[in-house]
Amino acid sequence: MCRNITELRGLQPPATDDEITAAAAQFVRKVTGIGKPNPSVAPKIDDAVHQIAHIMRDLLGELPERRGEPTTVPPLRRPQVRARLGLAPFEG
Repeated sequence: MCRNITELRGLQPPATDDEITAAAAQFVRKVTGIGKPNPSVAPKIDDAVHQIAHIMRDLLGELPERRGEPTTVPPLRRPQVRARLGLAPFEG
């Protein structure tokens, strides 16, 4: 189902809170089919994203080390994505 969500386990440096939250948001958008929630459901969507991000932070912290890094670079580490979002270059 969520083929395009980037693997975060095994990244060097480890996944940031922003990367984990972005992956959680992508998951919630995919599962719900809601890309831009209206004001009546936005708080529920935000709550789900934060809960999933919290669970993922805990899980990533408890999993064993990978033998190598993931084959894809997370979007928030890509210069063109960071430029489009108006973010400073990734400091890794």
